[in-house]
Amino acid sequence: MEKKKITTTSGIEIKELYTSAKPMTELPGEFPYTRGIQKDMYRGRLWTMRQYAGFSTAEESNKRYHYLLKQGTMGLSVAFDLPTQIGYDSDHEMSEGEVGKVGVAIDSLKDIEILFDGIELQKITTSMTINATASILLAMYIALAKKQGADIRQISGTIQNDILKEYAARGTYIYPPKSSMRIITDIFEYCSKEVPKWNTISISGYHIREAGSTAVQELAFTLANGKAYLNAALEKGLDINVFAKRLSFFFNCHNNFFEEIAKFRAARRMWAKITKDLGATDEKAQMLRFHTQTGGSTLTAQQPLNNVIRVTSQAMAAVLGGTQSLHTNGYDEALSLPTEAAAKIALRTQQVIAFESGITDTVDPLAGSFFVENLTDEIETAAQLYIDKIDAMGGSVNAIENGYIQNEIGNAAYQYQLEIEDGSRVIVGVNKFTQEKEGINDVFTIDESIRTIQTDKLNKLKFERDSAAVEKALNDLLRAAKGRENLMPFILVAVEAYATLGEVSDVMRSVFGEY
Repeated sequence: MEKKKITTTSGIEIKELYTSAKPMTELPGEFPYTRGIQKDMYRGRLWTMRQYAGFSTAEESNKRYHYLLKQGTMGLSVAFDLPTQIGYDSDHEMSEGEVGKVGVAIDSLKDIEILFDGIELQKITTSMTINATASILLAMYIALAKKQGADIRQISGTIQNDILKEYAARGTYIYPPKSSMRIITDIFEYCSKEVPKWNTISISGYHIREAGSTAVQELAFTLANGKAYLNAALEKGLDINVFAKRLSFFFNCHNNFFEEIAKFRAARRMWAKITKDLGATDEKAQMLRFHTQTGGSTLTAQQPLNNVIRVTSQAMAAVLGGTQSLHTNGYDEALSLPTEAAAKIALRTQQVIAFESGITDTVDPLAGSFFVENLTDEIETAAQLYIDKIDAMGGSVNAIENGYIQNEIGNAAYQYQLEIEDGSRVIVGVNKFTQEKEGINDVFTIDESIRTIQTDKLNKLKFERDSAAVEKALNDLLRAAKGRENLMPFILVAVEAYATLGEVSDVMRSVFGEY
């Protein structure tokens, strides 16, 4: 009888037994950083427990941030609603039905002032999951930091700002790819001079994975996008030893425990080689630092409490893989935004791993495992094949424009779903061990009146602000967008005058067009 073939979710065959691996000569804190970017890893400093949150109005999200901070979260992570993500104010007709639904609605600096009320920006790091409008939200954050009296050279945080994966996997883009790349490199340049501790991009595999890619594809397409950003910044004449230090990554963590750990180890090794080949000599510019979020698409609406176990396993894999920060999902997120109770359990999961499990006591505890070392090598090889193909096409921008990356992700998603449908891939509570009645009744809902509240706030803002200052700032931005000047100083002046997110986006739409 033929033996059953067992593979990872990326199709890498798993042997029954591993009896050897190549000699382990790599050390943590040393090139190529496979074993971690610090010599002492979590013995020196734990990862940042950063819970992603944002919904409804700035007032309501501010309450959740204070709640999470009281529960021990170590950094903030802002979720924005779809209109904010694609540059529409809440009163725009395209915003109908979406205001405050999947994140907080931000129309102007006024909303940012409310969102962070009672929170000193110089004393906390903030991650903002924002892409097409990242330049505007970052400008609002800087404007608020200045109003708080903070030294903006000391404020720290991250904007996602990874537009390439939006074209490939997620869809919240506004402008054509080349114009988007200009805005991104403007942010690199501006922050390297004015806000040097800010992470200017979080190159994201998370959404690529959520769109249905395999672990290998997530790694390959993310690093290929990273190469595209490196090359764009180099073409602009920026110093890779300066800007590459502020690049960070954002990965997903799914259920295949060892494949995920090996993916993270391979990612560090591959990025170190990529940056070195492009001229980076500073070790900080060669290091891959990453945030991890447990896999949203792995959560099930059926028997939702099972998700607590899934999230725990995924969080352990992220920590064993050496993540620098981590978001753990709420068990109810297949049904709604998380309730306070679900958000607290998610945070407690990280705290139990950090303080009770012993996982943090030594560096890279799975190093030397025949299985993990072989799997790390095999994932690296498989991902490199993809990157070589993309390089042959002229890089990620071309590979996205010709549909290659989208098709590969689509095919992988289709195959995964077929395996669930035919039962060859077991999802507990979904296609096996099912039950008729489900477990929870308390789900989070968003009030439909949010758009009216935001519209009233916009009307009041436009009545009270200095209209002449707004008009001048927007005209100056228009002139800069038509030329080659860095856009960030102009966007900052506009938001400080209380130009709205939609108004600033519209100026750039008028020059760059929509994609």
